[in-house]
Amino acid sequence: MILGLLSDTHDNLPNVLKALAIFQQEKPDALIHCGDITDPDTVTLLHPYRLYCAFGNMDFQQDALRQAIRRLDEDNRAGLVLELDFNGIAAAVSHGHQREVLEELIHSGRYAYVFHGHTHRRRDERIGATRVINPGALSGVRSGKASVACLNLVQDELQFFELPR
Repeated sequence: MILGLLSDTHDNLPNVLKALAIFQQEKPDALIHCGDITDPDTVTLLHPYRLYCAFGNMDFQQDALRQAIRRLDEDNRAGLVLELDFNGIAAAVSHGHQREVLEELIHSGRYAYVFHGHTHRRRDERIGATRVINPGALSGVRSGKASVACLNLVQDELQFFELPR
């Protein structure tokens, strides 16, 4: 199973389209958005992928986002923290702006993977038995380098993709 990972889109629609071109090549089974999608209209671009979205500190329209996410597919999920199971592989998703929540997920020992955003910096780090991944910011804000990632869960292989300018 392959997961497409993205975060911090901040309404940068041109970069969402660039990310989708990458995902079309990599063929993920689902997308995990690690927060700050910000606009429900952005959600519609992410169809037809199965979608799991954590809400971030800039997601002021959570009800509208949740409705847009569920309207695409009733199995899509959204919330402040998501606990997911991919064929026996436990994962959690949090934007990361609630630092204590993120730290609890990482150190709980319950998850093989914890995905987050917020910092706009790529991260791939093992803490105990948990692999902590931040795909970087799709918007390119702060770092200047927009990126997404794909994770092959079976092989435990992560690849970052920098978006062309």
